[in-house]
Amino acid sequence: MGDVVRLGPRPAAPAPRATEPEPLWREVVGRRLRAARLASGKRLVDTAAAAGISPQYLSEVERGRKEPSSEILAAVSGALGLTLLDLTEHVSGDLRRTASTSVPRGPQALARAI
Repeated sequence: MGDVVRLGPRPAAPAPRATEPEPLWREVVGRRLRAARLASGKRLVDTAAAAGISPQYLSEVERGRKEPSSEILAAVSGALGLTLLDLTEHVSGDLRRTASTSVPRGPQALARAI
């Protein structure tokens, strides 16, 4: 038979992540728009029509799947009785609250790892 190979101590298992990944801008914008729409009691199809976009597109924006242009954000915000300033203040507040407890994604994560 062969020789017995002694292995060193096992490396410690990585600690489980206690926090969620940092949310993307489009995800937070979508959640805010959906919350505003629901709070106003408006249906998705009515809001989309007032904003001049398709209900499917608005649904994808609300779910954080699409990165809407500033024109689309202005149109949807206006359809909900909000200004772009209202929307961005709410979104930036949400991002600020989650920044201290979230794990960065993308280039930030790479920069911190180096």
